[in-house]
Amino acid sequence: MIAAVVGPSGAGKDTLIEGALAAWPALRLARRVITRPSDSGGEDFDGVTTDEFARMQRDGLFALDWQAHGLCYGIPRDQLAGDGPVIFNGSRAALPQAVARLPGLRVVLVTAPTALLARRLAARGRETEDDIAARLDRAGFALPPGIAHVTVVNDASPEQGIARLLTALQPDNVLR
Repeated sequence: MIAAVVGPSGAGKDTLIEGALAAWPALRLARRVITRPSDSGGEDFDGVTTDEFARMQRDGLFALDWQAHGLCYGIPRDQLAGDGPVIFNGSRAALPQAVARLPGLRVVLVTAPTALLARRLAARGRETEDDIAARLDRAGFALPPGIAHVTVVNDASPEQGIARLLTALQPDNVLR
């Protein structure tokens, strides 16, 4: 199983993914490659320059890549290889490409109420007020039509959100 966790900024995707990885030892994280410094905080990712990212694209190293928030993101092919379930933090806008390239992809939409998103974004201290407002404007971005998914509302404790994500990842949880 390969699972893409998508949703608006501040929904708690990274927190839930980290908790799911701790609770389910067989689950592996596909580390993203992002065109920002590795020490910029947030998730565990590989930071590269724009030129390095473009070279990796040309060399066909990504199973999936997209642009968002002025950055380039990629999921390396080698991160998806091997046995066992794999999870990655994806992009709602890149889902049509992801579904086409990764047959059987399980999509989990993580969301939270707007006021909670705003508090979480402000607390992480990475964006200006204008950046936060722009991210909140995009929070209601619907999934592309026809993308089967499971929704996890992350509006309670981290433990409850992690439990909800783990349930959503189970094959008997029907995608809608």
